[in-house]
Amino acid sequence: MTVLPDDGLSLAAEFPDATHEQWQHLVEGVLRKAGKDVSGTAAEDALSTALEDGMRSRPLYTARDAAPDPGLPGFAPFVRGGRPEGNTAGGWDVRQRHTTAADGVVLADLENGVTSLWLVLGDAGIPVSSLGDALDGVYLDLAPVVLDAGAETEAAAHALLALYDERGIAKDAVRGNIGADPLGHEARTGTSLPFAPAAELARRCAEQYPGLRALTVDALPYHEAGGSAAQELGAALATGVAYLRELTGAGLTVEQAAAQLEFRYAATADQFLTIAKLRAARRLWARVTEVSGASSAQTQHAVTSPVMMTRRDPWVNMLRTTVATLAAGVGGADSVTVLPFDHALGLPDAFARRIARNTSTILIEESHLARVIDPAGGSWYVERLTDELAHAGWDFFQRIERAGGQAAALRSGRLRDDLAATWEARTGKLAKRREPVTGVSEFPHLAEQPVVREPAPEPPSGGLPRVRRDEAFEALRARSDAHLAATGARPRIYLAALGPAAAHTARLTFASNLFQAGGIEPVTEGTFEESGATEACLCSSDAVYEEQAAEVAGRLKAAGAAHVFLAGRPGDHPGVDGHVFAGCDAVAVLSATLDRMGVS
Repeated sequence: MTVLPDDGLSLAAEFPDATHEQWQHLVEGVLRKAGKDVSGTAAEDALSTALEDGMRSRPLYTARDAAPDPGLPGFAPFVRGGRPEGNTAGGWDVRQRHTTAADGVVLADLENGVTSLWLVLGDAGIPVSSLGDALDGVYLDLAPVVLDAGAETEAAAHALLALYDERGIAKDAVRGNIGADPLGHEARTGTSLPFAPAAELARRCAEQYPGLRALTVDALPYHEAGGSAAQELGAALATGVAYLRELTGAGLTVEQAAAQLEFRYAATADQFLTIAKLRAARRLWARVTEVSGASSAQTQHAVTSPVMMTRRDPWVNMLRTTVATLAAGVGGADSVTVLPFDHALGLPDAFARRIARNTSTILIEESHLARVIDPAGGSWYVERLTDELAHAGWDFFQRIERAGGQAAALRSGRLRDDLAATWEARTGKLAKRREPVTGVSEFPHLAEQPVVREPAPEPPSGGLPRVRRDEAFEALRARSDAHLAATGARPRIYLAALGPAAAHTARLTFASNLFQAGGIEPVTEGTFEESGATEACLCSSDAVYEEQAAEVAGRLKAAGAAHVFLAGRPGDHPGVDGHVFAGCDAVAVLSATLDRMGVS
């Protein structure tokens, strides 16, 4: 048996400490090999990644990257969690969303791991009059219920409270959220609602139902309109402040008012940004309640992002939602909703619902993700990102407040314009595949069999738009599908591989992926005349292009090619009509190609 000395074992004691400057010097050498002659801080900046909201992700974080003290879990500013024990008692609340109660789906979820219900009521979901049927067999003293009823919130609330009374549920055993969200409804529909009914429900909950909240601050409308993480935080904060003002004006104390709010955020496959967003949100809300004369931890409901869900190759959505759920759990969300992988296609089937609920179950029960409180805490990167995002979110919140508050920003169109500008910038990155979408803009599979689902109820509309990362490429693929249905074949392009495999393989693969992303079938075998294509693309190395590109392009045009691309950066090659390369506007290139092919 080996006994360690009292001061422990210093594993790196015999190695000299490396300095930041030494690391930068090594980076300079690597960059010089890539043709970039930069040094010092500039070398480090060359490896940085630009994020939205003016932030940058740097290649190295050290103790020099100071951030404010995040405090302790369960204590202000609540960066590390709203409760001292975090989610260690049993994991986060697994909350599943339902727009229909047919076929026993609600009970099936509860019997297989779901711990609370999120019911969409009204025109976009379950009729309010059917709420009792939807909750038939549900132990309402064990399963919290969260409502999402929009304009019918007051009627839905009365129906739910009556149901608790009918079933003899003690008022102090009721858990959940009535889901009143007038500003969220206005963001979705463009229609304003009076706040008085929400205030009355909050007063009733505060006085009679200690475990039931009345209001939801839903940030999903801003995320789904293309907003950045900071814009989502700022809009949520402005909404929360508006509700605090209304509730305290209706007679509730600040503590009572804050206790009536639950905040809903999107969790994306950008895991570190999601972790930082949830941590920053708690810090910002702690600041709001502090200056209001109280100290309150923010209750958070995280939902896997609808914006990232794709319609093509939807199976990849399982990977996206798994990463997003992991990030939500690590970030300290109190409740997590995993949208089924076929969410973008219609009503989920039993398999999709099972995978959705099991995502949380596996992370909690098998990966033991909830056993550690704030597992990302202490990471220099996460702490710095949390701080930067908190400042960016606060700046956007102040911008909304200067515009007159959340309601004024919505009604003036200013908030819509801010979100649209952010989405326009992101759309450019998506079009150029700088932000790749696996299965859609990268590694598409034209021969995949479509996944068909029963249509889901139409969501509310009339307010802020709903965007998706796949929308531009989805439109191109839809054109290809229509052409296939009309003619029996997809539009085709002939890929001419020049020289040995070592010369052409990389660009041949690149071109094949790019054209398939637009629904254009690449043909690599046989001759151009046999391919059935009307356009062609040369694929090889720059050296081979110098020797063969002009001649081969001429032969292809003589054989009937109306347009000849070259896979690579623009160069002077006679007979070449266009170029496709990393960073080109793929959507514009593919759309123009389909136009020339007569694919409408």
